[in-house]
Amino acid sequence: MSIWHLVAQAGPVVQGVLLVLLAFSVAAVSLIIAKVRALRRAEAESGSFLKAFRESKNLSATYEEARRHSRSPVAALFREGFRELSYHLKGNPAPDGPTAPPAERVAASDLLQGLQRILRHTSLKELTDLERSMIFLATTGSVTPFIGLFGTVWGIMDAFAGIGAAGSANLGAVAPGIAEALVATALGLFAAIPAVIGYNH
Repeated sequence: MSIWHLVAQAGPVVQGVLLVLLAFSVAAVSLIIAKVRALRRAEAESGSFLKAFRESKNLSATYEEARRHSRSPVAALFREGFRELSYHLKGNPAPDGPTAPPAERVAASDLLQGLQRILRHTSLKELTDLERSMIFLATTGSVTPFIGLFGTVWGIMDAFAGIGAAGSANLGAVAPGIAEALVATALGLFAAIPAVIGYNH
């Protein structure tokens, strides 16, 4: 008896549970693939920017290089830090930044605090962007086994109700219903395992 036959023979509640689990599984795998691509892109752009940064003798040129690496968290830190320094020290900031009037230029200690603040804010923003939607993987890993268990319990209840109505309790009558119910648990684990691995890595 194939899995597809078991699914087709399952009751409407169990089939609904299986559809929900399938949706969770597809969404989780799609998210994992998208995150892997995004992280690889960020890693590649960060490596490229750091190479350009080490080789550059001109901070303005490095800033332009950072603007070209829009997916790199490291480049984002440099861009924001360079803008902050340019704003307060020179009054001649990055091409797309504001110009600070002389009266607004601050002492070195205040500048350092401002720089630390902007870098901390940028770091949190970049980290948040990289971790966006990861909570869905955690939710999938935590919830889907229980959804599958619910489908299994419901399926077993249906199986025993059918046995009671038929008045037969032999193994041949029990086994198909139990097998149908256990498919829900299997699919719940199938959805949860990749989600947990993806979330933890």
